[in-house]
Amino acid sequence: MHTLIVIDQPPYGSWGGRESLDMAFSLAAFDQPVSLLFIDAGVLWLKQGQEPDGIYQKSVERNLAAASIFGVEALLAEATACHRFGLTDNNLINGVTRIENTGTTLQQYQHVVFSG
Repeated sequence: MHTLIVIDQPPYGSWGGRESLDMAFSLAAFDQPVSLLFIDAGVLWLKQGQEPDGIYQKSVERNLAAASIFGVEALLAEATACHRFGLTDNNLINGVTRIENTGTTLQQYQHVVFSG
């Protein structure tokens, strides 16, 4: 039972995305196959060099960098959203795979959970 968790919110200002990340890590900890897909403003989670100290939050970059260590199988990003937000290979965190067709990707998973 492979699960895809979709995050469509920016990394700061809401707890929905962080809760989804926690869910992914929890599933992976119990050997459940899980991947993360970032769409729309959610791709901002994947930007290198985040400095949210001014809003008194910790960067999510370190958490995502450790995702594979925790057992998350893939970090996927919607290519069109990456382009819209100026994210390229030069400023994306390591290990991100950009996808062209979100619909096809969603169909490949048995369970899809949207953050919110």
